Amino acid sequence: MLPVANLHLRDLYETTVEFFALRASPRPSAPVSLDDSDSDHQHIPLTPRDLSPVPDPVDRLQKECADLRLKLRAAQRSHCPRACSCRSLGASAAACTLYTMRREHDTAKSELHRTQLEFARLEERYKLLEKTLKDTRELLRAREVEVDTLRKDRDKLIVDRFSKERSPSASLHRRRSSQDVVRRRSNSSQSLLSHQIRLSADWSEYETTPQSNGNQRRLSDTPADNMSTVSEEERAHTKSMETFLTKADLWSGAQVIQSVQDLNSEILQFAASAVELCTFAKQRPTVPKMSQTQNDVSSRLGVSLTRTLFARDHSQDPMLVQIALQGCISYCISRALSSFCIGYQSKANITLTQLYAHMFQSEPQPTSSRWRALAHKHIHGLHPELADYAVNEMTDTIFRWSLDLFLICGYTGPQSNPSFREAFRTRFGSQVKRISKSACRVAQIIREEIISTNFEVIGADSGRTFDAQEMVDAFEDYGTPRGTVLCTTELGLRCSTNKATNLEPSASREENIERRLLLRPKVILESAVDMLDQR
Repeated sequence: MLPVANLHLRDLYETTVEFFALRASPRPSAPVSLDDSDSDHQHIPLTPRDLSPVPDPVDRLQKECADLRLKLRAAQRSHCPRACSCRSLGASAAACTLYTMRREHDTAKSELHRTQLEFARLEERYKLLEKTLKDTRELLRAREVEVDTLRKDRDKLIVDRFSKERSPSASLHRRRSSQDVVRRRSNSSQSLLSHQIRLSADWSEYETTPQSNGNQRRLSDTPADNMSTVSEEERAHTKSMETFLTKADLWSGAQVIQSVQDLNSEILQFAASAVELCTFAKQRPTVPKMSQTQNDVSSRLGVSLTRTLFARDHSQDPMLVQIALQGCISYCISRALSSFCIGYQSKANITLTQLYAHMFQSEPQPTSSRWRALAHKHIHGLHPELADYAVNEMTDTIFRWSLDLFLICGYTGPQSNPSFREAFRTRFGSQVKRISKSACRVAQIIREEIISTNFEVIGADSGRTFDAQEMVDAFEDYGTPRGTVLCTTELGLRCSTNKATNLEPSASREENIERRLLLRPKVILESAVDMLDQR
């Protein structure tokens, strides 16, 4: 047997011979004999024809590589996701560009439509303003013509007055003119014009006063100079009277009514919150100065309501305590608003109140109202801290009166303890201060910012007979009103206007005052206590 190594060597040899035979150039060659050093067999002659044809591996590899490249390129062209994405991206970009252009076109069209509408609106407004301006110019021209006519009439009257000065009856005429000036002062422009003319006549009388030597001397020799001087005096006098002749109001009557109603709402909210926080016992606690506290509450709410509050059990239903608390605060605010200036000195307040009441009945409405507004304004100008002082003083008064009322109603908390008072003030301090500021603001409105009339914040006194024309029963929906007034729970508003234009005798002054009740105060009657007992 041949060894296995010899077989392998022979196969390798034959393969190598075939390779070189194929790579070599074709030429005749002698028979080749292969010797096997390890065997004794005969020589086998081999020629190229006898060798098996073997393809060139390099060419084969090159062809296979070329085929693979072609296939790869074809696959990339037909199935490449990148190419697909590129094509789809291009189409999407074109579609997006078209959509964006279409949207911009729509936006531009809508903007153009809005601009056209705005232009049409502005054009209409321009035409309206142009028409208004034209009407205003025509009105001004008419007023100028009227003023020129009045000025010519005034100059003519002045010239006639100077010509009459030289007549024998000049002194008598001047005395009558002077008396007529004092008797016939008025608020109208016609009365003011005649008043100024008479003043000019008096002034001319002063110019023609005889001297010690018996000769008469005039400051000017011609009527034109006298007219110019009188005209300057008239302008100065008119300017000084403008302050007291204006009737412009900064607030309307409806706004003042709404301010009082808002104040009543704030009072109601505080009373409900404070009573809801407190608890009451049937038996009254023994505290010092209880009788003194009861007397103080009686002076604010009346004896009848105070006695009812002290004897009634409020542990189950503190509704009457809430009503009484509203009455306390309403009485405090109405008393403060009845003074001329809240927080000012008491003696000075009494004097100013009496002075204004007399002036209101004696002078025309614009004069008394303007004096009231200027006086109130300059009092605060002299005392800048007066407003804050009035708010703090009213806040302290409301807290003190509230605690006194809780004490006689049987409140179980330690009212004598200062910590409780501080806690109560901390809990309701901002709410009560807001009530005080609202009340002071109402006072400023009716004192300084209303000229055409005189507003008064009013309430119904305890023990007064009920009058449906002047007040409203808070429990009118639950039964027939009966008994006298116990307290006022909501404030009312009344306006008074002096309609007189000239000075009238004392007997007829009251007839010229027009009084109107704009907001009726809401009250609690004795029948309300019986209704609460039946609940």
